[in-house]
Amino acid sequence: MGFKLPPLSSLRVFEAAARLGSFKNAAEELNITASAVSHAVQNQEDWLGVELFRRGGGKLELTEPGAAYASAIGKAIKAIADATARLPGRRSQGRLTLSSAPGFAARWLMPRLSGFTERYPGISVDIQTSIELVDLPMEGIDAAIRLAPAARAMPHWTHLLKESLVPVCSPALRKKYAKLSGLELIAKAELIHMTAIPGDWAEWFRIVGVEQPATVHAGLRVDSTHMALEAARRGLGVALGRMPLFDVEIETGQLVRIFDDDVASGLSYWLVTMDADFQSEDVKVFRQWLLDELGGSGHAGSKQRAPKAARSMT
Repeated sequence: MGFKLPPLSSLRVFEAAARLGSFKNAAEELNITASAVSHAVQNQEDWLGVELFRRGGGKLELTEPGAAYASAIGKAIKAIADATARLPGRRSQGRLTLSSAPGFAARWLMPRLSGFTERYPGISVDIQTSIELVDLPMEGIDAAIRLAPAARAMPHWTHLLKESLVPVCSPALRKKYAKLSGLELIAKAELIHMTAIPGDWAEWFRIVGVEQPATVHAGLRVDSTHMALEAARRGLGVALGRMPLFDVEIETGQLVRIFDDDVASGLSYWLVTMDADFQSEDVKVFRQWLLDELGGSGHAGSKQRAPKAARSMT
């Protein structure tokens, strides 16, 4: 006897709407219209004879039966996604969906990506930027690049490179304070803060073992690596350069180091994939290409020591 199943296409739409809490967001994920999502959910409710969502007042909430059903259906769909991802002998799909930390995608990956597409012209690449945790098979993601400490890394993650920190500013700003030491300059100049990174400058002062100046919380605040870099380049203050994302501007003289040496942030970029035995052919060749690129970068060999300095700043 066969299974009595609801319409599977509507079931997938319901799962997305329940997980995301929005018909609009579900429509964007599934590449359909919001009205199509609403219609599919209504079909599901009609088939089941149960109201799954409460609608009204601009809010969308799961009913108690809807929440229980969403939990069970989510687990079932995840099991299907996992089984599909782990199916042995899968051929190249010709498309790689990658989720990457935004700064790494824009500053490191994009300038080099033509090398991958030239080597593998049969593989199209979709890049989504995010810093959130990702469920690879469930969200349709083949691989992810994330910044994380080694303690959080799983055995099947691939280490790409270590992040290091060095304060940077425009050549004009450094010239303006040419008579000051590096730490004196940091105490005097405006600091550019990245609000997307917890700690930011406070973490740098902790790592180098220097007391924070009273002015540490003053200065421009931005929410991305790109904006911090641009602000520093335009002389608006001192930014905390996160290597390798600031490499090009330093190499071309658009920014200058305030100290000769980097300090390790304690974080690294990792390629997050399924277990090695279950990686798709597309993921395997992308992983090897990344390692080939990093093998010639020379960044891993940069000096990483705390700056020689007094232990406090006033």
